[in-house]
Amino acid sequence: MAADNHHPGAAIQSARAPYLAFVDELFRLGLVDAERRDFLRRGLAAAGALDTSKIAKPSSAGIRYSDEAARKAAAAGLVRQEGGRTVIGVGPETVHWGYLWGAASPIAIVKPGAEVTIDTLSHEGILADQGDPVSFFARFGISREAVLADAVAVYTKVQHSGLGGHIVSGPIYVEGAEPGDVLAVRILEVRPRTPYGVNTMRMNRGGLPGDFTLNRSVVIPFDLERGIARFAPKIEVPLRPFFGIMATGPARSLGKISSGPPGPFGGNIDLKDLVAGTTLYLPVHVPGALFMCGDGHAAQGDGEVDLTAIETSLTGTFRFDLLKGRPLAWPRAETPTHWITLGLHENLEEAMKMAIRETIDFLGAEKGLSREDAYALASIAVDFEVTQVVDGVKGIHGMIPKDVFKD
Repeated sequence: MAADNHHPGAAIQSARAPYLAFVDELFRLGLVDAERRDFLRRGLAAAGALDTSKIAKPSSAGIRYSDEAARKAAAAGLVRQEGGRTVIGVGPETVHWGYLWGAASPIAIVKPGAEVTIDTLSHEGILADQGDPVSFFARFGISREAVLADAVAVYTKVQHSGLGGHIVSGPIYVEGAEPGDVLAVRILEVRPRTPYGVNTMRMNRGGLPGDFTLNRSVVIPFDLERGIARFAPKIEVPLRPFFGIMATGPARSLGKISSGPPGPFGGNIDLKDLVAGTTLYLPVHVPGALFMCGDGHAAQGDGEVDLTAIETSLTGTFRFDLLKGRPLAWPRAETPTHWITLGLHENLEEAMKMAIRETIDFLGAEKGLSREDAYALASIAVDFEVTQVVDGVKGIHGMIPKDVFKD
């Protein structure tokens, strides 16, 4: 990482991405229908193009990143080593606002297998129509002392991109990661940084965009000792904190993209099952993987229907394991009891079809089932659930129970 062969503004031309991923992306974007997509898939299979050994890696595989941002973050005391673990705080040197970018300079550089603890900051309380965080939270009885100091620093010093709304921590460069690998993000611990969170609904957004003609934010207090959120008198919601956003760097050809919609890189998946003790498998699209996270949630229902969960600032501890040479088109996840496949599409019905196909592919590759048997098992034993309907790109996730396999 000593050399810097990347210069902003330099022309970078990528070679072909894997053909199958390209066909799937055409389908996701609505440029081909399912029949045409399947026709192209069969043609690629007949031509041997699905053999990943015959697919050239993108030319971005040779790009190295500057360590200037990492040096600045360390000099500011926001990236440090504690007991063999990298610890990352929140500040202008370690976060960006509203976007994911596969050409961003990393704020920390770690080896595969490293454990990293990351503080994150919720966007709620600093959005343009909310004002500064001290004034916003004061309206709900939160004292100045209970407002995170780094929320004030980010509100004051970090420029909003004009894209998405989220405060994103990172990126983190994992040495040796390159396109065609998978970053296994093992979620070791997630805990709230504050004893409160925010739920916000907005006009023309959410699952019922025409039914509620107001913007509303409410602050919901937590009882951290009991592990509950006090939604209202006699209504308590269990805290199950997780990160709405966990991502690898998107393909560089996409440029800076909004932090709102999820995609092949992960991002704003809003999958409530990704709590401590689970693993998210993310395709690597750029050298170093460039892991980012944010959009902390204290609790959420499947669907996230009013636009937000209980949004809050979280601290997460992760282990980054690198699976070399295992191309994955879309993110997958694993809990102690289930494997999880994802369907992500602007149309919920197409997201469902995609989740079914991802499940069939998983059962074929990992359990040796024929496509027909995998399709049947998906119908018999797999639960397909709505992840979220509020991020532009909607989500369906397939919950594959481990206990049906006796091997």
